[in-house]
Amino acid sequence: MDLVQEPGDIPSKAAIRSYFDPSEGTLDRRVFADQSLYDLEMKNIYARAWNFMCHESHIPNPGDYFINYIGEDQVIVVRDKQGEVQVLLNTCRHRGNALCRAEQGNAKSFVCSYHGWNYDLNGDLIGVPGLSSYYRKDFDKSQWGLAKAAQVDHFHGFYFATLDSDAPPLHDYLGEVGRIGLGLLVANGPVEAVDGIQKNVIDCNWKIAVDNLFDWYHVQYSHASAGAAGFMDIAAILHPNNQMVMFGEYGHAISGPVIPEEKQAEIDAMTDEERLAAAAAGMLKNPDKPVVPPRLSTARDMLGPTGVRCMGHPNIFPNLWVSTNGTQLSLRLPRGPFATEIWWFTFLPKGLPEEVRKQQIAFNAHLFGPAGMLEQDDGENWSQSTRASRGTVSRKYRHHLAMGLGHDEVLYDERGAVRVETTISEHAQRWLYTYWMNWMSADSWADIKANQPALPKGRV
Repeated sequence: MDLVQEPGDIPSKAAIRSYFDPSEGTLDRRVFADQSLYDLEMKNIYARAWNFMCHESHIPNPGDYFINYIGEDQVIVVRDKQGEVQVLLNTCRHRGNALCRAEQGNAKSFVCSYHGWNYDLNGDLIGVPGLSSYYRKDFDKSQWGLAKAAQVDHFHGFYFATLDSDAPPLHDYLGEVGRIGLGLLVANGPVEAVDGIQKNVIDCNWKIAVDNLFDWYHVQYSHASAGAAGFMDIAAILHPNNQMVMFGEYGHAISGPVIPEEKQAEIDAMTDEERLAAAAAGMLKNPDKPVVPPRLSTARDMLGPTGVRCMGHPNIFPNLWVSTNGTQLSLRLPRGPFATEIWWFTFLPKGLPEEVRKQQIAFNAHLFGPAGMLEQDDGENWSQSTRASRGTVSRKYRHHLAMGLGHDEVLYDERGAVRVETTISEHAQRWLYTYWMNWMSADSWADIKANQPALPKGRV
């Protein structure tokens, strides 16, 4: 499949708002196949949103750096000499060459391999060869430092950056749903990143790879081979009648299984020692498979009465997936309308016994990613769905995302979490594309805020 096409005219705001019909649950396939829409996504979504950069354990010391992307802008995430985290565009101000080629490491400064311009860890230009002889001292280094992210912040040690100075603070951007999503990773205590990130490219549009994480309808069909092979018990994880969808500001959402309230009451009555003992018993019963212990009692304060019951998949808009009950993160990085680079991070509790650690790492590697049983199934589906969006005739037929539409009542808790508890549905997919339209048709952050869809009420 070709990875690029010639851009067309930028669609009007009215056209963008017509691509998804929330009242009918139908989606225009052009959102997966139009170069001009993709270009607008880079400007209106990625350049404005808070994007996940790395975890504090990736860059613990001054000079430690990690390479990531904001849309298609490559950035250097580095801890400077004062211990602050900087996010710098990885492009020399002279002729645009990439300064950093390694994906991760430690540096005292960043030197361009083209002409030798040298930048400090905070992005300041500190050295220019030939400053006296070639530039005749007619050059102001202070005006030519590296471009920086407008804002950098972290939540529970997970660093994010935005290129837009008008974006709300990270805490506000995440909202209750985003904070629950990241909280799932640290619900049982501090974590650290496992060395190495699995990376591969799938020939699909990034939004297909995002909306699939909300999709529990495909599991019993697409992943039947994983069940047949004994790798996982599909029936045990599906819980078709114990599903929850949480709706968050700016397009964040969580979708998937939920612990029933009566079961959570039983867990709440257990001491932490009893919870850990139950997990240990499970490991003895199934030594070849990791057992995630029930969340400790402190998790309720962190996640709230609804979040603590969540066993589904959060997406922090636009493209950060918290998966596998809080031991993995995945980025769906756009690479044109017809390609997505998938990154998989693994995070494990600090001080985990080595054998348990190895077991969980092995399980994660065989679950998702290029060696994962599940994502090999998914990738084939995403690729074919994207391919069909390019057909002259087939692209005229809209996707159907109306499962559960108009059948569920919205619930609330005291912390403001907005949800439905239901069977398998497509509520989260509809929420994603409703917000996608808002981001895409907005002229600024003020416009995003002024016109963002209201959190749902009543029947949805």
